Amino acid sequence: MIKSSHRLAGAMLLTALGATGATLAQTTPSIAECAAIGADSERLACYDRASGRAVATPPGEPPAAAGTPAPAVAGTGAPVAGAAGATRSMIDTAWAFDPGSNRYVIDVYKQNYLLVGRYTDNLNTAPYAPLFAAAGKPETLDSMEAKFQLSFKMRLWTTEDRRWGVWAAYTQQNQWQVYNGETSRPFRETNYMPELFASYRPGLDLGGGFRWNLLNVGYNHQSNGRTDILSRSWDRIIATFGFERENFALLASAWYPFYYKDDNPTIKDYYGYGSLTAIYKWRDHSLSLMGRGNLSKGKGAAELTWMSPRLLGPVRAYVQGFAGYGESMIDYNWNQKTIGVGIALNDAL
Repeated sequence: MIKSSHRLAGAMLLTALGATGATLAQTTPSIAECAAIGADSERLACYDRASGRAVATPPGEPPAAAGTPAPAVAGTGAPVAGAAGATRSMIDTAWAFDPGSNRYVIDVYKQNYLLVGRYTDNLNTAPYAPLFAAAGKPETLDSMEAKFQLSFKMRLWTTEDRRWGVWAAYTQQNQWQVYNGETSRPFRETNYMPELFASYRPGLDLGGGFRWNLLNVGYNHQSNGRTDILSRSWDRIIATFGFERENFALLASAWYPFYYKDDNPTIKDYYGYGSLTAIYKWRDHSLSLMGRGNLSKGKGAAELTWMSPRLLGPVRAYVQGFAGYGESMIDYNWNQKTIGVGIALNDAL
């Protein structure tokens, strides 16, 4: 009878210990899970829980109810205690602002994509006319072509808390007459854009759930690498401000052109002095809308993109629509509407 009681008590004890261990496993986050939280106060509270330190309830907030499930970190499904309602910051993730991130980072920057087919309703042949005439050939450019963009950035220096950093970046956009066998399928236009800039995370609450989480200031050079009549280029000082609220982000850029080629003296009339890009993510779909232009001249452009959930690894379906001036540098003063379909690896955030 006593042995049976001991066995029963032992079983009850093991059951209780197992339940306690399971509860602790559910409520005690890992350091990696804490580092993924964007808000400073919530991340600190998570670190306290991970170390076993008691977490004080902020003034004016009721204590958390026992047994309330913790939300999951976006992309992992892992619960994080003390982060009620928190979602992972798109800006913090894109710019490696988390203190636990690698000091030297090589990562994607702007969208990386391939448009298998891109159609324009108004083909710009004017810049190439003298070349065709000199070669004694008719103008044989196609309205349908391929377009792709490669873009990456590298952090060169950062502080211990990762709030300050110095980055170098490179973006290349190509428009390829791949379906034009009559002219040996040439690259109609290639734009090169190296950049160097300093990055800072203000981390300021603006109210209404919006936070100011990004400030970039630096130098930008953009050109098509051509000579003579096809040459297009300019240099700018650019500042970018990044704001976000849950799954919505707003990137506002302002630039000051201080050098540009004689071949494109009016480029400011078409590109203007800034741009505004909105990004919204819903169920792993991503939508973006960019607008820019010169209001005083009545010139500008808009670009709308859609990116599907992942189809194969990081690959997503991608659709890009453009209307206005300056889809590429050779077309900086050319008004057209284009639509392209293909695949992409990443969004801007």
